[in-house]
Amino acid sequence: MKWYKLSIEDVLNKLTAQTTGLTKQEREVRLKNNGPNKIEEKEQVKLWRKIAKHFTDLLMIVLILAAVLKFATGEWVEGGIIFLVVIVNGLVGYWQERKAEESLDGLRQMMGQEATVLNEGQPIKLDAEELVEGDIVLLKAGDVIPADLRLIEVHDLTVEESILTGESEAVEKIVAPIEREALAGDQLNMAFSGTLVQTGSARGLVVETGDATEIGKINHALQAIQAQETPLVKKMHQLNKQIFRGILALILFLLFFTSFRYGMDWNLMFSASIALIVAMIPEGLPAVLTMILSMGVKEMADENAIIKGMPAVETLGSMTVICSDKTGTLTKNEMTVQAVVTEELSVVKEIMNNCQELKTRDEQKIETIHGNPTELALLKYVAEEEQQLKPVVAKIPFSSRYKYMATMHTDGEEQVIFVKGAPEVLLEKADVTNEEKVNWEKQGLDLASKGQRVLGFGYKKGFLTELTHESLSNLTFVGLAGIIDPPKESAVRAIEQAQQAGISVKMITGDHKATAQAISEQIGLKHTSIILEGADIDEMSDEELAETVGVVDVYARTTPEHKLRIVTALQKQEEVVGMTGDGVNDAPALKQADIGIAMGIKGSEVSKQAADMVLADDNFFTIVKAVKEGRRIFDNLQKTINFFLPTALAQGLIVILAMLMNQPLPLTPIQILWVNMVTTITLSYAIGFEQASRDTMTRPPRDAKMGILSGYSFFRIVYVSLLIMIPAYFLSMRFEGTALQQTILLQSIVLGQAVYMINCREKFDPAINRRFFENKFLFISLGLLFILQLGVVFLPLGQQLIGTTALNLAQQLLILGNALLLFLIVELEKRISKEIFKRKEKTAIRYQND
Repeated sequence: MKWYKLSIEDVLNKLTAQTTGLTKQEREVRLKNNGPNKIEEKEQVKLWRKIAKHFTDLLMIVLILAAVLKFATGEWVEGGIIFLVVIVNGLVGYWQERKAEESLDGLRQMMGQEATVLNEGQPIKLDAEELVEGDIVLLKAGDVIPADLRLIEVHDLTVEESILTGESEAVEKIVAPIEREALAGDQLNMAFSGTLVQTGSARGLVVETGDATEIGKINHALQAIQAQETPLVKKMHQLNKQIFRGILALILFLLFFTSFRYGMDWNLMFSASIALIVAMIPEGLPAVLTMILSMGVKEMADENAIIKGMPAVETLGSMTVICSDKTGTLTKNEMTVQAVVTEELSVVKEIMNNCQELKTRDEQKIETIHGNPTELALLKYVAEEEQQLKPVVAKIPFSSRYKYMATMHTDGEEQVIFVKGAPEVLLEKADVTNEEKVNWEKQGLDLASKGQRVLGFGYKKGFLTELTHESLSNLTFVGLAGIIDPPKESAVRAIEQAQQAGISVKMITGDHKATAQAISEQIGLKHTSIILEGADIDEMSDEELAETVGVVDVYARTTPEHKLRIVTALQKQEEVVGMTGDGVNDAPALKQADIGIAMGIKGSEVSKQAADMVLADDNFFTIVKAVKEGRRIFDNLQKTINFFLPTALAQGLIVILAMLMNQPLPLTPIQILWVNMVTTITLSYAIGFEQASRDTMTRPPRDAKMGILSGYSFFRIVYVSLLIMIPAYFLSMRFEGTALQQTILLQSIVLGQAVYMINCREKFDPAINRRFFENKFLFISLGLLFILQLGVVFLPLGQQLIGTTALNLAQQLLILGNALLLFLIVELEKRISKEIFKRKEKTAIRYQND
């Protein structure tokens, strides 16, 4: 229902209400029929479900089955170790990624807790939940409006609606019906639930309660939005499926090949299959990825970016579009005088200093004054002048009805009236020629075309006895001032860097079209010639909007529904979307976006709870720093996975090779788990501390559809696994004794991993470079690995637990030689591959140019 279009009498008739309020009996009947004034609560996910989801990953299920099979065959120690690894990984995942669904609680708290209503003409206090349609609510300064109201009586009422519109300036309210179509921010005869009465008093008729209010609609939108699966989670699921298919294919190969060649030995096949599963599943990988993401969360917190869910760290790095609010994010949220047009600047400044209501004493510091943003901007402009205030004799406060403010002061033996307000109104009251009027109007339009709010200034001197609207004639018009909320310098710099990194920036604001265009040009957005307003979006289908969003960077006069549609349209175009916001109105879009970014200082609790990241400093530049960190983290995640998988495949191939050669299993499941976990504890963590590469913020975002492993990665994994497996296996076969063979094989694999970890520091560049010595954790991890391996190989307790024996110097040197050969081959391959990729890029560029 468009209540703002109806007259007060029509609204009363539709709701069967009276200006004296409802009776107790009427309220009880309506409350029973329509329900309480509260928003719908969403059922919370049970704790056991939150924990269980971390044990339902495909590879974790495979490991659980392997443990169960071990238990079934009586191998309790090996089964217990595998099961323990699963439990630790699952609990770590739950602990690190738990995230409460708190958005609803924040919205409930936004609604007024108590209301004053008329009960048969008498004011009474009620719990806000007991309000019903038809109640007459009394409002005063400081009240949180408890339901959506159609105002029926106002006395200088201004309402701060930033939680709904995003605009910080309070709105002056009226009671007259509005005939044209109007968005929430333009419905001046309505007062919305959760907004704050800043000044004045009023009476309002309850027209909507609970979920039907504007806040209720936002809540409904929040509940309807499904949580977005981050690119990292998608990629990891894809990787898990690839690993699972690889394991299944190799097990089937073993079953067919060995049964045809050597006959079916079920016990051997059973043990080999479990060994293959344990060998090829990188059990430590989830813990390492969690650790790298945790480090990223800490690094970002140090940069004022608070991450609420760890996968969001990587999502930042793959972001292709940032949709940003204007006020306070791209701009300073501080109205500022940008231009003054006058030939009598000192007089204009005198009017600015005296024709206002905020500063009442000369000793007041500008930093301590709060209130109307426009008056505050004027006072800041003249603050350095240190003018003395003139005593106020009389005052006409500003009102949107007559669009000006006037004050009268003593000026020697005479009086002076200072007036500020809409230029067109003051010019009608001024003593100016037609030529002068046209000139002032032209200069005012020039300021307005730059998105500035234009104020006019005038005065009148003489022996004046009173200040009335009628006395404001024959004014001397002295000048114009253009006021705007200017862009932050850091935002301009950040947008430039984002665009260099291939990220498109779009501005979505509730402000007017002219202001939005002016700001968008100043901050350097690319597509500013076309601006879509909320009304334009309403006329578009979802398909039409999806086709348009790519070439439009500026959206004005938008509502929460528009923001949500814009984000959804961009996602239909397969963009990875970041959305910034601070008001309740931004919450649905924040939740829908791939990465929701809330403001920490001026943001509402609801927006913070709906977002994935909170900017502690409300600085757009922090987003760009977070993007760089996100890209660095993904690079390190990719390096870690590329490091893990060759070893896992090498261990699996060793099992297969042994079966093909009709040899006993070369390593026990405990030894395989030791290899996997020792590298997790030591080597993998070092890669997480690698710094960002030089091209981190000059290359385009990754294609979200691409898997975490490229074709080149598969090539690297396969040949490195062969380089680890073949020399290690045949070296171990040169010696007699199961324990000695297993120890040489285990030591060869671990040392091969150590040198390959150094290879993985750089994708194509030499591993030993200047930055090699800057990562102190690299040397700590190598040292820790050395100590652990010494304990396993030479200490009796380690030998007993893992099944190893001591090695002599000659055996150690042979193992070291294999490791160094691996390192040199990988470094040579990297150099050759770099040249091949360079040639391909040059060919592609030439082809595009032609």
